[in-house]
Amino acid sequence: MSQTEKAPTHNEVIKEAIPTLAGNIAATMASGTDQFSADDQQFTKFHGIYQQDDRDLRKTQKKFIMMIRGRIPGGIMTPAQWITFDDLATTHGNQTLRITTRQSIQFHGVVMSGLGPLVKRINDCLLSTLAACGDVNRNVMASPAPAQNSARAAMLADVHQIVAALAPKTNAYHAIWIDGVQLNLDDPANRDFADPLYGKTYLPRKFKTAFVLPPVNDMDVFTNDLGFIAIVENGQIVGYNLAVGGGMGRTHGQTTTYPRLADVLGFFAPEHIVAVAKAVLTVHRDFGDRTDRKHARLKYVVAERGVEWARTEIENRAGIKLGAARPFHFTTTSDAYGWHEALDGTHFLTLFVQSGRVKDTEGRRLKSALRAVAQKFGNVEFRLTANQNVILANVATADKAAVNALLADHGVRTENQASLLHGAALACPALPTCGLALAESERALPGLIDRIEMLLSELGLGGEEIVIRSTGCPNGCARPYMAEIGFVGKAPGRYQLWLGGNASGTRLNKLFKEVLKEADLETELRPVFARFAQERHAGERFGDWCDRAVLKEAAAA
Repeated sequence: MSQTEKAPTHNEVIKEAIPTLAGNIAATMASGTDQFSADDQQFTKFHGIYQQDDRDLRKTQKKFIMMIRGRIPGGIMTPAQWITFDDLATTHGNQTLRITTRQSIQFHGVVMSGLGPLVKRINDCLLSTLAACGDVNRNVMASPAPAQNSARAAMLADVHQIVAALAPKTNAYHAIWIDGVQLNLDDPANRDFADPLYGKTYLPRKFKTAFVLPPVNDMDVFTNDLGFIAIVENGQIVGYNLAVGGGMGRTHGQTTTYPRLADVLGFFAPEHIVAVAKAVLTVHRDFGDRTDRKHARLKYVVAERGVEWARTEIENRAGIKLGAARPFHFTTTSDAYGWHEALDGTHFLTLFVQSGRVKDTEGRRLKSALRAVAQKFGNVEFRLTANQNVILANVATADKAAVNALLADHGVRTENQASLLHGAALACPALPTCGLALAESERALPGLIDRIEMLLSELGLGGEEIVIRSTGCPNGCARPYMAEIGFVGKAPGRYQLWLGGNASGTRLNKLFKEVLKEADLETELRPVFARFAQERHAGERFGDWCDRAVLKEAAAA
């Protein structure tokens, strides 16, 4: 290695040394210890598992716990699968199911002894945790609401094509979680394994894929490495616009890291979708930065090498020529709460889940209610949304009243479920489970929104919808850089304040204040909201006004 060449990261070294991703995971679980080694913590991510500890208890004891994430393509679950996940949360987790912003479910608070049984039962119900995390393609997302035409069925078929085409092929997952055996790392077949698509060292970092059906951008498609924007004519998908190079993650104080929206590179016919997906993924594989994990996402490849370079490279690898992007228009990123009728005459119900946390509380026993629905209505489909909510789909007209009654018995409303601000908000888990959290998010955001609602009411802005998102660190899991108001944790009780995203998910916001103390929320936001009330155009949203007025003023100062 020359003096100018940078050494690969430690993650690259251990992936090449153990390309099956087996590590010593199975042996560690059998040993009776409560934690994995540092290297195995990197390998477990590929299996959908993060080792954490309860940070509320750190001062008295360090209790190691696991977060396990399911891989649920398109966020679709059967009633039997929902019941399985509910059982596992009760038996091995912390009594809650956490719906993620990528249409999956996370379990929190799982100890080592429960890890093997939990993952095995997920596989027994025909779902998986493989590639829910790690340097591979993650859970493939797709617009969950039943479409008003037949396009969604075709889109879901394409989703499953991509899931199969981009899945890693290591036999370590089956060996560890199904057979319960430790692979022999000295066996030449394991030592020399190379994944047919990913190779020995997989990707430099994670890779995210989403499908979306305009005019609803409920997937925040431009925040993904790979986005497929369906183009529908006469109720049929005629192809997709290809979006490449989005991502949210950044690091405080490092201007070389930044959120980025994907670029729309062109249009292609549906029969090329697997070739195009593999082409985009292998561009990341071959050109991503393996010397600096903070600079390893595909977005930096596209930003630094250029959109034209990316288009040409993808075309050459896919063996096609992209056409001009077809017109499309997005109107919202939000979920439509309440009851709606699907194309086939069935009904679907979108239920609000605050910060995605499915749990029983006094007066609203949501976890028990959803389990009861799954037990009683075998045809109902559970669909997870990227806004951390749950849709009950495929409800027969004859069952609608019974579903309403069951939910009401558990204190779960189907109308007027949440205020406009709470209903449009997102938060990451942050403390106490996430090791990266610098500040509260899920536990703090409801109170912050309550205070903002009171402030808006004082200023004559009650009933105004504003998209508010919060994360406990700058990595952006709840997509705060797309929000009209984004809180990004810097330290306990302190946040960056980002303003100016839009309702359609087509514009990044900008940093407005480097440090906002939680106690100073009203003091900092009151003059901004007061100006908005006085200066807004008719019907203008807060984020659009911020982008037009406040942020341009700040940039010119």
